[in-house]
Amino acid sequence: MDHSSHGIGIAPAKPAACVGSGLECANAATPFFMPDGSLLLAWTAGGVVSVAQSADKGKTFSPPVTVAQHGKSLDLGADARPQIVANSNDQVFLAYSFFKDSNWNAQINTAISDNGGKTFLEPKSLVSDSASQRFPSVLIQPDNKIFVAWIDKRLVADAKKAGQQRLGGSIAYTFSEDSGLTFAPERIANEASCECCRIGASRDPKGGVGIVYRAIFAGGIRDHASQIITSSRHGKIRRISNDDWKTDACPHHGPTIAISDSGKMHVAWFTQGSNRSGVFYASSVNQGETYTKPQRIGAVDANISRPYLLAAGNSIWLVWKEFDGVRTAIHLKKSFDDGKTWSMPVLVSSTAGYSDHPLLLNQGAEVYLSWLTRDNGYQLILLNSR
Repeated sequence: MDHSSHGIGIAPAKPAACVGSGLECANAATPFFMPDGSLLLAWTAGGVVSVAQSADKGKTFSPPVTVAQHGKSLDLGADARPQIVANSNDQVFLAYSFFKDSNWNAQINTAISDNGGKTFLEPKSLVSDSASQRFPSVLIQPDNKIFVAWIDKRLVADAKKAGQQRLGGSIAYTFSEDSGLTFAPERIANEASCECCRIGASRDPKGGVGIVYRAIFAGGIRDHASQIITSSRHGKIRRISNDDWKTDACPHHGPTIAISDSGKMHVAWFTQGSNRSGVFYASSVNQGETYTKPQRIGAVDANISRPYLLAAGNSIWLVWKEFDGVRTAIHLKKSFDDGKTWSMPVLVSSTAGYSDHPLLLNQGAEVYLSWLTRDNGYQLILLNSR
């Protein structure tokens, strides 16, 4: 199994050779708006994890701060992008992963800044378990509690020690109430998940966090599931759709979730199942207990990938990649009635070179596309008038 694969059934442009740890060489960049309106950007390039700030919405950045250096062992994939959040006390929390050996066993490190990202304390491991942990997903709640979920392989390691074989990994999570200095003992939310797809996470207005991920169901079927997680418990595993994708490969193509102020869950995902193939959207009004019939994103014969959802109040924003064989374009649809009706898709931007996944973030009612491309650099594009 090739764990370095970054896609199945799609033809993304490969990163052009670029030497250095600067943003111009990054494969993935993750943004976060601080409470004072400045933009934090974390990226990985040249084996280095870096953070910089922008006071003009990404037009210019401060000199980057090196958080960690891991050389060739750094997990550089876009699904394994660094995670960064901050609170109103200028405390910044960052998580990333690096490989501990040549068998793709990884460790998640965390780093903290007490001065708005100007300097960081020495990174340390998120958990003490010696098995592989990878693909952290980080979210900060309104009360500044930090949530981290990741793909954990301790059960796989235990099975191997017992002479047994176990597929995939597990979904693990923890919370911190002191800005990331300490974390509650980690828990397993689902013992059977895909090992190579990032986890989607969104704040639940009813409390806790909603997550979506590629689970492994009976028979080795890698379809998607959602769960509601609070600091005291994790909810039931809810299957989103019966796509029937049986595969032992690594899609590196994680799903996305956004929960609106009404509590409605919106999810989008990539599948190549026998029942449906492509990128799809569905929603749930009962915390994932049931989902609407999946709706295809884009045309049947189009090469669609990397959907990303954002909820701002009860407005829902959805972007995705579309590759025509030469150029990769970002398309946008939006809904102002909590997903009941949607606008027609519009083209936002395109590139002929390598590009990162499209991400969405908001500052109040203003919604932005965050997109890093090798040809055009980092772009923060206001979407409201499109």
